[in-house]
Amino acid sequence: MINKTVKDADEAIRDLADGMTIMFGGFGLCGIPENCISALVKKGVKNLTCISNNAGVDDFGIGLMLHQRQVKKMISSYVGENAEFERQLLSGELEVELIPQGTLATRCLAAGYGMPAIYTPAGVGTEVAEGKEVRNFNGKDYLMEMAFDADFALVKAWKGDTAGNLIFRSTSRNFNPIMAMAGKITIAEVEELVEPGELNPDHIHTPGIYVHRIFQGKNYQKRIEQRTVRNR
Repeated sequence: MINKTVKDADEAIRDLADGMTIMFGGFGLCGIPENCISALVKKGVKNLTCISNNAGVDDFGIGLMLHQRQVKKMISSYVGENAEFERQLLSGELEVELIPQGTLATRCLAAGYGMPAIYTPAGVGTEVAEGKEVRNFNGKDYLMEMAFDADFALVKAWKGDTAGNLIFRSTSRNFNPIMAMAGKITIAEVEELVEPGELNPDHIHTPGIYVHRIFQGKNYQKRIEQRTVRNR
């Protein structure tokens, strides 16, 4: 069995270069690849196209990369928690492609399944459809959307083994598993790294066949976007 472990995030992203397209797993700040993002910030790669459900917040997640002007284009479905993202968008410093969340997920799936494109009713008749093919199936219009073509997928799991099998927890399962399938090279950081055979096969969400590098992360903050309490 192939051992896919690397020492740390710096080694994992060693060949990630300027101008590449990267997928970032997670939902909001839940289950994001914190260690890989920190390594990217330290490495200082530029002109990246980032595919992510959201753009982090001002001082965490992809927001850290936005502050360093490392991101050329954001492809995402939600951007509401990041003031720097908003500023760069409105000033024309950042290219942005906003995608319906279901379409974002399905384009990831299509890439993982080896399908070149999908058809969806989401966005038909709106600005989302501009310049795209529309086809009619059984009397209903559908928009053709291309599968993503990402050089790397960076994901974060709860547990993994040295062969790359991954288990996610709760909300972090939203985008991490489908992005893990979709990258040409998938890097997984995990909270706990174990030997093959220690994970229950029935609990594995992403088989190791999709994962190329894995390491045990450290110092996870697991930030919350909006912490609220009820009135007593």
